[in-house]
Amino acid sequence: MGKGNSSAVQEFILVGFAADVGLQLVLFFIFLIVYVLSLLGNLTLISLIYADSRLHTPMYFFIGNLSFLDLWYASVYTPKILMTCISEDKSISFAGCVAQFFFSAGLAYSECYLLAAMAYDRYVAISNPLLYSQAMSPRLGVSLVTASYLGGFINSTIITSETFTLSFCGDSVIDDFFCDLPPLVKLACDVEVSYSAVLYFILASNVVTPAVLILASYFFILLAILKIRSTAGRLKAFSTCGSHLTAVTLYYGSILFVYSRPSTSYTLERDKVVSVFYTVVIPMLNPLIYSLRNKDVKEALQKIRVRAKFP
Repeated sequence: MGKGNSSAVQEFILVGFAADVGLQLVLFFIFLIVYVLSLLGNLTLISLIYADSRLHTPMYFFIGNLSFLDLWYASVYTPKILMTCISEDKSISFAGCVAQFFFSAGLAYSECYLLAAMAYDRYVAISNPLLYSQAMSPRLGVSLVTASYLGGFINSTIITSETFTLSFCGDSVIDDFFCDLPPLVKLACDVEVSYSAVLYFILASNVVTPAVLILASYFFILLAILKIRSTAGRLKAFSTCGSHLTAVTLYYGSILFVYSRPSTSYTLERDKVVSVFYTVVIPMLNPLIYSLRNKDVKEALQKIRVRAKFP
């Protein structure tokens, strides 16, 4: 089947998790709490990095941009999820679905690239600490962040245009909280070989390639750490990578679980739990990961508390 006239579809229906009103209300409050914590955590981390001169380093520049991305990322999904939980009208317009899909894909791909850039930053810091400031210049940092967003949204434009020129069959019910790729592909009347090729290209360029770059960076990081003679030095080097490794494991683990399998093996009820994790929960966890394990951030937060208590 060729690409059809997708304008025949006026809206989609977002099913969510369950039709039980009581459960939907419980989910509403859970998602609301997670969203508020995500906003507070990321805004606090961004503010600390901006306010404390000790955090004006390349590493915290990347962390601040990750928090900014997570703020935007969570806000693409969660408001609509909250409305779906408490409203009887669970529809989303075709244009609204396209917009949500475009921004969510762009931000997801951008985060993959940004995590790869952060891995390279850690490699430079550990392999050549004396020249770190010169090697990881502000100009290079801005270039890497800009490239992350450009790469993410260019590829998002490709997959969005390809997906929403498919013909959708049936009653246009999306068995999820939001317009995600797997349930949309399930609604397609048929999927051309060319579309499958685009999906593999997107997966390779936005998920696999950054993942390979991250693995390569950590391979060289490990070699650099093994050259450090003192145990304390090795532990310090490992600790600078701990937060990033945790964030990468959580994010890539959930992304690859949903998108790296053939469409015939999708179990939407299970996969939408995982997709909620990386779209709603991870943006809340990232600021905790980068603050609870980070001495500089905790000291900056303590300084703010002292100032607030003793003006």
